[in-house]
Amino acid sequence: MAACRDKGVRFSITVRQHQGVRNIIEAIPEANWTPIPYWTEGAEDGAETIYTPFASEPDAVPVRLIVRRVKPTPGSQLALFNAYNCHDFITDRDGDTLDLEADHRRHAEIENAIRDLKYGVGLNHLPSGRFPANAAWLAVQIIAPKLACRMTRVGLGEPVVTTKTPRRRFFSLDGRITRKARRLILHLPQDRPWQNQFSSALARLRALPLPS
Repeated sequence: MAACRDKGVRFSITVRQHQGVRNIIEAIPEANWTPIPYWTEGAEDGAETIYTPFASEPDAVPVRLIVRRVKPTPGSQLALFNAYNCHDFITDRDGDTLDLEADHRRHAEIENAIRDLKYGVGLNHLPSGRFPANAAWLAVQIIAPKLACRMTRVGLGEPVVTTKTPRRRFFSLDGRITRKARRLILHLPQDRPWQNQFSSALARLRALPLPS
C-alpha cells in the first residue's frame, strides 16, 4: 500500500482472513448487505466497511474493506459454524461497492487464465533464449486453449473447462485408423471412459459448415 501511494497508484488488494478481519466482517449489519446479481437468486451479497491494516504502525491509514459473501453450494467446504464463504479486499479506489467488487473479481478470472496457460498448456516452459522464438511460443500457447474451449462448447455443449480436462479426456484418446471404401475409420477402445462423448463431439464438429 505504501509503495502504491508513493507512486500515486490506486490499489485493490485481497486480504487474508485472520480473526481480526473475520470479526469486522461479522460486525457488518445485515441491512448493509446488497444482493449481487448471480445465476442463483440470493446466492451472493456485497457490503463495505472500514478497516485499518497494520493498525499498530504509526503510518496506518483506514481503507475501504469490501466483502462478498457466498452461500455454500453442494460440495463446498466451510469453517465450522460459518454460514457463508467470504471474499474480501481493501481498496482506496472511488466508486460503487458492487462495481469495485465485480472489477476486483475479474482479476481472479485473469489469474485463472494465466494458471491454465502455465499448467494446462505449457507457458511455464519458454523453449528458447531468443525473444522471437518465445513470442511465437506465446502466440501458439494462447491459441491452443481457445481452440480447446471452442471444441468443448460446440462439440460437447459443456461450459468452459480448464485445458487439462479436454486434453486428458479427448486429445490423448488412443485409437486405430483404418481405410474402407476410400474412407478413414477411427476405431476407439471399447472400455475407454468418455468414448461416447468423444464420438458425439466429433460428429457435431464434422457437421459444422465449412467457412465460405
